[in-house]
Amino acid sequence: MSLPPLYALRAFEAAARYGSFTRAADHLNLTTGAISKHIRTLEVWFGCELFKRKGPKVEVTSAGSSLAGQISEGFNYLERACSEFRSSHNEIRLKAPSTITMRWLLDNLHTFHEDNSTHKIETTSVWMNIDTVNFSKEPYDCAILLGNGVFGQDTECALLFLEWLIPICAPNMKEIAHNNLENCSLIHPSPDKRDWRRWLKGTQKHPDLHLAQGKIFDTLEQGNMAAMCGHGVSIGDLLLSADTINNGLLATPFNEAIATGDGYYLVWPKGTTKKKLIDQLFIYLKQRTPNTPSGDIVFLI
Repeated sequence: MSLPPLYALRAFEAAARYGSFTRAADHLNLTTGAISKHIRTLEVWFGCELFKRKGPKVEVTSAGSSLAGQISEGFNYLERACSEFRSSHNEIRLKAPSTITMRWLLDNLHTFHEDNSTHKIETTSVWMNIDTVNFSKEPYDCAILLGNGVFGQDTECALLFLEWLIPICAPNMKEIAHNNLENCSLIHPSPDKRDWRRWLKGTQKHPDLHLAQGKIFDTLEQGNMAAMCGHGVSIGDLLLSADTINNGLLATPFNEAIATGDGYYLVWPKGTTKKKLIDQLFIYLKQRTPNTPSGDIVFLI
């Protein structure tokens, strides 16, 4: 046999994860003696000690800890494969950042469901400091992520649209911000203030602007709302802010939009059984990418 018994591997993985034979037994509805026997079987099979026994206490060895991590990852892949196979081929689970969900995705998924009544897209909108997804551990079939197109060697992706940053504010602050940005209260839509730094570097303007000042938020959506309410000048994604700009809820005190090199991508795991439906979703969303807001915008790469 090239593999030891899978039930023994499962018992060992649970014991290593909990650090206890008793808790592993409770989790798997087995006796503590059965867990101990399974682990003995593996120690004989591998020819090494996986746990150190100290009376009633047990401690996983360094070799056992290394093996447990790999086995846990393997079981995650098996569970995902079984879950995908059992679930409906007309349903996919989508993960997306909260800003793109509110500003663009929800409306388009609504029309997608109207046009494709046999398909179901289950969306989870989450806050992510850095847009990531781990398909082996998270219950998603695909995700929309902001990044440079590299999301892991076990993933594939396709670009939906690029990110363009531009300052935004309430319409009644537009002239003030344009003429005297240095004295305006800045709004940072991320704690690291990276978006303002990117825009300033790209335009080579406002060298006296002090980024240490201002209000800090977690998302572009929060930054947009604060700007809309007149709390200062934020930096936003031009395309995701297009509707509010065109509707007169936000204004752009400057017309230079800076390309960050990032974009919004649809991402999925390699070899997924849901590829056909994911392709349909991508084509649909790609055809409905946000339009540039009206006005004389200068795009700087």
